[in-house]
Amino acid sequence: MNIAYFLLPKNRVAYLYEDCTFRQGLEKMRYHGYTAIPVISRSGKYVGTVSEGDFLWQLLNEVPEDRKVRTMKDLERLCVRDILQTDSYPSVRITVTMEELLQSAMHQNFIPVVDDLGNFTGIVTRKDIIRYFAEQKDAVEPQLLLKIV
Repeated sequence: MNIAYFLLPKNRVAYLYEDCTFRQGLEKMRYHGYTAIPVISRSGKYVGTVSEGDFLWQLLNEVPEDRKVRTMKDLERLCVRDILQTDSYPSVRITVTMEELLQSAMHQNFIPVVDDLGNFTGIVTRKDIIRYFAEQKDAVEPQLLLKIV
């Protein structure tokens, strides 16, 4: 099965540019209600995925010594690329098998898809992957019952 069938294309996916500010990233995630969002370069390359946890840990870890909390000015100077965990949410190519996609979905809410040049083309959601395998299972079970009877 070609995963292009399940692909939610880039033009229908919310994403952040790596040079967006910390504040812009939070605002976009809040607006869309996402817990994680893909990050791309201005040239369209997939850079990684930033999550709510990345934002939270950044707020907790790096408080200026002379204050107890960060100000909005502090957050305007910080970019999304500065808090990005590069090893989370690895991308796949469009040629990946459904079984490999399922393995990725066990650890990620969505799987970023890139072309051969590393350009972000869209995502495949865990929900779509689960639905595919559930339909496959349902299609096989009635055939097994007919063979038994």
